Amino acid sequence: MSADKKALFKKIAMKAAVAALWLALWQLVCYIVHMELLVVSPLTVLRRLGELCVTADFWQYSLGSLGRITEGFLLGSATGAALAMLCHKVKFAREFFSPAITLIKSTPVASFIILALVWLTGQRVPVFISFLMVLPVVYGNVFQGIREVDPKLLEMAKVYGMNRRKRVTKIYIPSVLPYLMAACRTALGLSWKAGVAAEVIGVTKDSIGRQLYYSKIYLETADLFAWTAVVILMSVALEKFFVWAIDRAGKRYRFKRM
Repeated sequence: MSADKKALFKKIAMKAAVAALWLALWQLVCYIVHMELLVVSPLTVLRRLGELCVTADFWQYSLGSLGRITEGFLLGSATGAALAMLCHKVKFAREFFSPAITLIKSTPVASFIILALVWLTGQRVPVFISFLMVLPVVYGNVFQGIREVDPKLLEMAKVYGMNRRKRVTKIYIPSVLPYLMAACRTALGLSWKAGVAAEVIGVTKDSIGRQLYYSKIYLETADLFAWTAVVILMSVALEKFFVWAIDRAGKRYRFKRM
């Protein structure tokens, strides 16, 4: 077995061991509490998840939440990146938008959700909340990434008469992508947490949040755990996809830069 395969095997084995340990701990808590109204066992959650997966409603609710939160994430990422570039270029813009960014980061999510329920229709609230959670994270990381661009590379580009497009593709993008990847890891988790919370409070139609709300109303603890597991799995899967896409773009631009 090659060194790479051994390293991969050890990594998988470690993750499996950690997962098994947490599942055992979960089962132990369930055994100690001994009341499924409060804590259900992993096997019960897995069984309920299997029952939900074969229904059309499950996919309708899951895809509804996925679409809204992904839309909010993409809008927040695009706006945050564009705002970072503008603020790096124009000092007045940086001073003008700084209070707004601070306000968004400091205000409780619940306050924004309640305000959004007054301003928007129920279907748009999770999109707006996800957008707000993502924007300052992406803005801060991209702005920092632009500031950290090596000035020697910019000076070299100036000496060789490199045009703006080439400076962006060969210097700025490769330098900013690692910061964007870090922002993506953080912002996606926040967008799912805040977006689903908005769905719960707003009882959004065709959403996971609505099912979580009903689980609480009807004391369906197994459903609550199952839908929570769905949120976690979708969040992780979406994060892996975007990180993979950014990494792939980074390799492409690093190749161009050589």
